[in-house]
Amino acid sequence: MTANPTPGNAPRPLPLDVERSRQAGSRFPKNLSVFERAWRTAEQLQTTGTAYYVQGFVAGSRSQPQEHAWVEQADRRIDPNLPHLPGDPAQFGYFVGRRFTVPQVRAAIASAQEDYPEDDALPIYDPAPYAYYGDRFLGGVAYQQAWAAAIAHRP
Repeated sequence: MTANPTPGNAPRPLPLDVERSRQAGSRFPKNLSVFERAWRTAEQLQTTGTAYYVQGFVAGSRSQPQEHAWVEQADRRIDPNLPHLPGDPAQFGYFVGRRFTVPQVRAAIASAQEDYPEDDALPIYDPAPYAYYGDRFLGGVAYQQAWAAAIAHRP
């Protein structure tokens, strides 16, 4: 599956829509993963226009960047996980590892559920070879670049 990473993995110049992020986040129970919240939001927003499910890292909310997921539209970023992140959203940096259309995510989920029914279908991982950050699974080159940029983030 081909994703559309941001060249250089710099934070996208899309503004974070804090109000819509909080509204989206309030629709879901706390026990959902960041990936599941972003996926459900992308699915809902797809009915009103193009929405991308994005996986990568958020920096600035904790001492280390966190693997994260959010939604991007043409003119804004919506993070349904925002209500669960500590800190000032104005200080956050979002670093794209992979970007998917809603149909691409549906296909990846169907494939993952078929191949690994006992595992969570999200996040979507790159094909091998894999890289790691610390003791965690990372993914391919785009994820490595996103991780390096997130580590370097200074609000």
